[in-house]
Amino acid sequence: MTTRALDPESRAWLSQLRARGAVRDAAIARLHRLLVAEARHEVGRRTAALPHPSGRDLDDLALMAADDALMAILGKLGEFRGDALFTTWARRFADLEVPGKIRRRLGHARETPTDADGTLSRAAEHASPQGHVEARELARTVGDLIAHALTERQREVLVALAIHEVNTEQLAESLGSTPGALYKTVHDARRKLRNELERQDIDRRARAEMVAAPAGASTHPGATR
Repeated sequence: MTTRALDPESRAWLSQLRARGAVRDAAIARLHRLLVAEARHEVGRRTAALPHPSGRDLDDLALMAADDALMAILGKLGEFRGDALFTTWARRFADLEVPGKIRRRLGHARETPTDADGTLSRAAEHASPQGHVEARELARTVGDLIAHALTERQREVLVALAIHEVNTEQLAESLGSTPGALYKTVHDARRKLRNELERQDIDRRARAEMVAAPAGASTHPGATR
């Protein structure tokens, strides 16, 4: 595929994102703000007809979509061909991330919340007693995973950015890091939590199937009747 001659703005974006030090950090921060704005717009558009949407939950979805879009873009800078402005190309990543995040949340999939007790408690306020119990159990599970499944660095950064809403630039300075590195840390931490929650869910379903199996029946797929 032939690369088109890039417009000056797109060339500047690529140059700054491929640079080092403060220039790259500033470009990443600007790109993240652009992606957050796009994700918020897309989340709002897609959830406008939903009953009683939680502003905090929707903003959390947008931030997760923006974080994942940022990581994808940084890994695919070499694929930008100039068929559109860089900012237009980048926004598409956020647009593609949003639907999956909404499906996970609306489908009650094991998506990592940013504020386990608060978010899940609000979601369970109007639920059945069983739904409330399940929400509280999930909150405890997520809390345990944050405490034990993440590295100390992942836990520190995730809690600071996602729960306490510390400013990214200020946190990066206090930790002697960069905003880009912190976004990557949060991305990896959320992925680890999602994977662990999915694994535990599979284990629970398998145990439930074993308990529900008729006495004497074999659960081995190759067993004969």
